[in-house]
Amino acid sequence: MVRATADLAVRTPAQRLRDALQELASSDAAAVPTATALCELAGVSRNALYRYHTDVLHELHKLQHRRHHHPAKTDQTLQRLREENDELQSRVSKLAALVDHYFAAWQEASSVLQRHERELAELRRSVKPKLATLRN
Repeated sequence: MVRATADLAVRTPAQRLRDALQELASSDAAAVPTATALCELAGVSRNALYRYHTDVLHELHKLQHRRHHHPAKTDQTLQRLREENDELQSRVSKLAALVDHYFAAWQEASSVLQRHERELAELRRSVKPKLATLRN
């Protein structure tokens, strides 16, 4: 099933991948969907899927697992660990963004502080001290 060229130009690759994943999920085929089938349906390279669209890839893995469901205890544990890993990866990404934000804020505050210290030193050099006598 090849999409029209105009349709590919209008929608972003992420949108096309999500639509193709939805189409694979809604199909009645008993076969487990593959990354190749998803990419062919969306008109996106597999390299782009693996490199830039990991969220869609995770959804594909979940769909594959549902289609190829084994109720064994090890599979349930594996699924739970994968979900926990996904959550932890999401938290790591958010923490990395916070670290970047706070580092940039620290750099800005440091440069402002240095500038103020230079200005204060220049003012101290330019002001001549005046001596005042104290009399009782």
